[in-house]
Amino acid sequence: MLDADIEYDELMVDKAWTGRLPVVKSKADLVYDSLRAAIAEGQLRPGERVNMDELARDFGVSKIPVREAVKRLESEGLLVSRVHAGVTVAEIDVTEMRGVFLAREAIEGLVAGLVAEQADEALLDRLDEIQTAMRGALESGAIDRLSGLNMSFHRALAEATGYRILADLTEQLLLTIRRYRAVAPIDEMNWRSVIDEHDGIIGALRRGDATAAADAARAHTVAQARHEVGGDA
Repeated sequence: MLDADIEYDELMVDKAWTGRLPVVKSKADLVYDSLRAAIAEGQLRPGERVNMDELARDFGVSKIPVREAVKRLESEGLLVSRVHAGVTVAEIDVTEMRGVFLAREAIEGLVAGLVAEQADEALLDRLDEIQTAMRGALESGAIDRLSGLNMSFHRALAEATGYRILADLTEQLLLTIRRYRAVAPIDEMNWRSVIDEHDGIIGALRRGDATAAADAARAHTVAQARHEVGGDA
């Protein structure tokens, strides 16, 4: 149909309030967010069975939004559905984690190199704030806060690239690592190394040195891979 054939309601087009509906999450979105957080934080552990009838009762919703949320999590590899076994939280093994760190090494290096070319004071201040919070959590013994803060650090970098695909990939990789750490937590000494390695990335960003930033980010990932899965990323 040609534009000339389309009839517009001029009164509707001129309304100031059109296109301003608030973004409201559906029940399926809310169930998805809750389940995803529970998996990331280790409240739902690898191999654990997920009973959709119980979830529907717990959330106070019908089984339809629960099924929709489960399908989304299956597509992301966080849940697995098998005949006669039902739905379970996906297992994570060391071999898989080596692949995750390999992917992360490439993406983290790319992200840091891109950000170094455009890092502003607002971003650097945000990274410094996260680092301060991580040091505070470490010194106060609030180890359980460190994983979330670490995700915030790398999420801020990925979002600063301006590329949604890099932010999405970073989020997925960090989620898998966070799940792994829920069952194989890293110790206090390694968290200190993580914070120090973050400082190296920030230093390169401040100098606007893209090569150094990329190298620091890759070195950070390789060091963590060596510590957590017993080999270079």
